[in-house]
Order: sequence, then structure tokens, then C-alpha cells
Amino acid sequence: MLIAVKSPLFLRAAFSPAGAPILPRNALSRSTDAALSRWNRLPLFWRAQIAGWGLFAIVDLVNLRLLYHNFPIALSRATLIVICLVLISTAMGKIYASLHFGNTLTPRSIAWITLLSVGGGALIASLVFVLRETAGWSLPGRDAVDDFVFPLTHYSIMLAGWSICYFWIYTELAEQAEHRHVISAEARALRAELEELRLQLDPHFLFNALNGVAEEIPEHPDAALAMLRDLTAYLRYSLDGIKQTVATVEAEVDGLTAYLRVQQARFGDRLRMTLDIDPAAGSRRIASFLLQPLVENAIKHGRREDGLDLVVAIRLVGDALHVEIGNTGTLDGGAKPRRRHPAIGLDNVRRRLTLHYPERHDFTLHETGGINGKVVATLALEGEPCSGS
Repeated sequence: MLIAVKSPLFLRAAFSPAGAPILPRNALSRSTDAALSRWNRLPLFWRAQIAGWGLFAIVDLVNLRLLYHNFPIALSRATLIVICLVLISTAMGKIYASLHFGNTLTPRSIAWITLLSVGGGALIASLVFVLRETAGWSLPGRDAVDDFVFPLTHYSIMLAGWSICYFWIYTELAEQAEHRHVISAEARALRAELEELRLQLDPHFLFNALNGVAEEIPEHPDAALAMLRDLTAYLRYSLDGIKQTVATVEAEVDGLTAYLRVQQARFGDRLRMTLDIDPAAGSRRIASFLLQPLVENAIKHGRREDGLDLVVAIRLVGDALHVEIGNTGTLDGGAKPRRRHPAIGLDNVRRRLTLHYPERHDFTLHETGGINGKVVATLALEGEPCSGS
């Protein structure tokens, strides 16, 4: 005969020094998680039922133990009464739901609460009255009328209180559901408008870029070809983010760089660009393609007789993102008039700022240094942008 012998390590893991089995900690944790998971899967109504009537059972058990001075009688009566209360209140909830009272207490609903609460209290009082002799539930010093009236009053009040809590919780849930519905509708509307504003920029930019390519083809075909390549790269970037209303500053700068390469190919040495980006701002979220119309506006309207200087500076100051876009020129339209698509850039920016940063932004466009000065667009964006998602 072969006898399997367990190692000392196994014995130490399975038993305590006193010989009692040790429950592994991870098994206890799994049991707790499973119980919580099952609890959370229960409907809210039944979680409230179990918690509410469970607390009542404890209080009622203590009260009956003090009255009877007999724990078995107190336990049996409290158990029976709680079972009756759970069944009656569940039926009352179904009645309230079927009568479509809504989320307000009206004279009609109050009448039904009174009727059902007194009826349920009378049912429990009758059951207690019948069992007062057979089960030994009679109390010294109380006659038969007292043994009926006291439970009737007590449990009618409890069921009426349960009914008021039912309507209150129903009202709260209805208001929360309506609030979530409103927020969801507003978010969908916001996202639709943001996407519409975002998509306005693509034909706007494409018109200007293709117009620039057409101007360069007769005299500078190589520059026009380079512009088309850069334009393809920019449009690929634009299409990749067409459904994204929010991006990181780093991604936004990548888009600006692709756009500026198109303009650099067009203007050559006449366009001098400086990008000064705070590394700490790279991961900050910003409304996508928010800066591109401002940069496009600076290039379109800037003075280029002696070359156009363009500076884009982005800084993170506390919780606010500060952006400055400056160009040589004036606000009175110093650049020569050109044929162009109707200006939508600045209006688009203002509207998107209102939607993405409601009451959390500052946008100014001002001129510095007189005729040889600059036009500077400044943005201060506080907090995270709303995305409508």
C-alpha cells in the first residue's frame, strides 16, 4: 500500500498552529467581490427593499425582545412581520407603477397611499391577532383590542412612510434620468456644431491653398509642385482628425507645421516663421485646428513688402494655455487686396471658443508699434476644452 505524504509546507499553508484551516486571503477577496457584484446587479428597488426592511427588522427585533423578554418569540414574530411587509410593499409598488401616478404626490395618489397602507397594516394586525393565542404572542396588560389597534397603527404608519419614500426615490430617479437626457442631447448638439465649424475650415483652407498653387504654376512650377506635396500631407493630417474636435497641443502644432510648409513653398524667403512652443504645453488638450485660421489670417493680411515675420508662441501658465500669434502689418489692411473666399476664419474661432471654453477664454486682436509694428492675436484658454462627447 502506498501512502501519500504531504510536505510540511503544505500543512503549514492549510492549517493554523491550532489546527484550524486558514482561508487564503485572495479567496476571501474573491468572495467579497462576487457578493458585491451580485448586489450591484440587483435592481435598485430590491436593493432598497433589502436595506430598508433589513434595518427595520433589527430595530423591530430589539423592540419585541424588550416587550416579550423572550428571544425566540421576538425572532419568530419579527421574521413573520418583515416577510409580510416585504410582500405587501412589493405589491404596493406594482400598484403605484400600474396607476401611473408620475413623480408628484397628488390627492389621488395620497388617497391610494392611505388606502393601501391601512389595508396592509390591517392585514398584518389581523395575522398577529390570530396568532396571539396560538403562538403565545399575547402581551400581559393588553386586551384583544389593544393587540389589534397597536399593530394596525404601527404598521400602517410604516407602510405609509415606505410609500412616501417610494415616491421620493421615483421622483429623484425621474429627474436624474431627465437631466441625463438633457445633457446627452446638449452634448450631441454641441458635437454636431463643433464638427460643422471644424469642417468649415477644410474647404476654406483648400480654396486658398489651391488658389496659391495656381498663382505659382506659371512662374514657379517647382514651388507649385512642392506646395501640392505639402498640401497632400496637410490634407492627410486633416482627414485623420476630421471627427476629433479636441487634440493635444503637440498634434495641433504638427498640423500648423504642415500648413506652414505649404505657405513656405509659396512665399519662400518672403515668409520668416518662428515657432516657440513650451514643452510643458505639448500634452495639454486644445480644440483641434483652433490656431490654423489665426495663422492663416496672419499670413493672408500681413505686410510682405520686406518679408513677413510670423511668430507663434504657446505657453502653459498654471491651468491656462496662453497663445500669441504675431505678424508684421497693421489692422487697417496694409496688405494689397486680393481675391479671396469670404472671411470665416475669425468668426469660426470666436464661435468655437464660446463652445469649447464657455466663459473660460479671452481672445484679443490688437496692433503694436505703429506702422512698422505688428498685429498680435492672443488667446488665454482656461481648463480643458468641452468636446461634446
